Amino acid sequence: MCSETSISKADQLRSKPSDRKPVGRFAPSPTGDLHFGSLVAAVGSFLQARSGGGEWLIRIEDIDPPRAVRGAAARQVQALARFGLHPDRPVLYQSANKSRHEAAVDRLLQSGQAFRCACSRRDLPASGIYPGTCRNGLPPGRTGRSVRLRVDEQRVCFRDHICGEQSQQPARQTGDFVIRRADDLIAYQLAVVVDDAADGVTEVVRGRDLLESTGRQILLHRALGLLLPTYLHLPLVVDENGRKLSKSSGDDPICRQQPQQALRLALTVLGHSPPANLPTIESIWSWALAAWNPTRIPNSPMTVHSGQIERYTPK
Repeated sequence: MCSETSISKADQLRSKPSDRKPVGRFAPSPTGDLHFGSLVAAVGSFLQARSGGGEWLIRIEDIDPPRAVRGAAARQVQALARFGLHPDRPVLYQSANKSRHEAAVDRLLQSGQAFRCACSRRDLPASGIYPGTCRNGLPPGRTGRSVRLRVDEQRVCFRDHICGEQSQQPARQTGDFVIRRADDLIAYQLAVVVDDAADGVTEVVRGRDLLESTGRQILLHRALGLLLPTYLHLPLVVDENGRKLSKSSGDDPICRQQPQQALRLALTVLGHSPPANLPTIESIWSWALAAWNPTRIPNSPMTVHSGQIERYTPK
């Protein structure tokens, strides 16, 4: 596990928040309408930023056109507004940032920290861990299709405000990982790091399903010399089988409840149950901003059952 001394001095300097105004963000992909799990992430990121006197942003992560659903981004923003979630800047769209993504890839290639790769997914072993086939040069007769970041056998240590000290070893999780895909689209891992830095994001508050990505993203922060944000990974909302609640869930409170009630449930997931005598969205937010305390957030999955929030218990 990590200790204070195992976190590099450079990382500690890059993540010091003392002279940085808090900036948080909610960054959904436009693959469907807003669902309850995403609302929880939006609420948590909003409260963490605003309770500290900071800014809260919405950034639509629309860099994967094949997966995008027409009109989904606009509907997500409209749904957030119904819950009183309004960003402090105009809504950002990641697709507008292609030039800075490409500049980051070029920089990593020029420094030798990234390399061109000819491999497709079917060339990978069953483990999915890249075996380093092209890291010392393309095999004869092969053409580079994607770009990968070089990953050494190092542990990445960081502290999550809910999950505690974390130790990840990306070399044994994914190996050298893709930062520009074979179809010339920028990979999520690179885009999110570059855009968080460019947008001045100081704290990344998101769902627990993205905790495993954090080590790779920290490696990219280091490679590009970018300031590190702090991390807070929220409990997932799962169905009765322990699967992450999907956009199509029939029990999704966003579909079945009024906005006030769905917001109450989202706050309950985060360990903050509003009093019953708060009738409006505005009164609930006023209470939540005053009451917000990240130490109250549970460190376990939650489930929705008959319109109530419960801790998930595996069957």
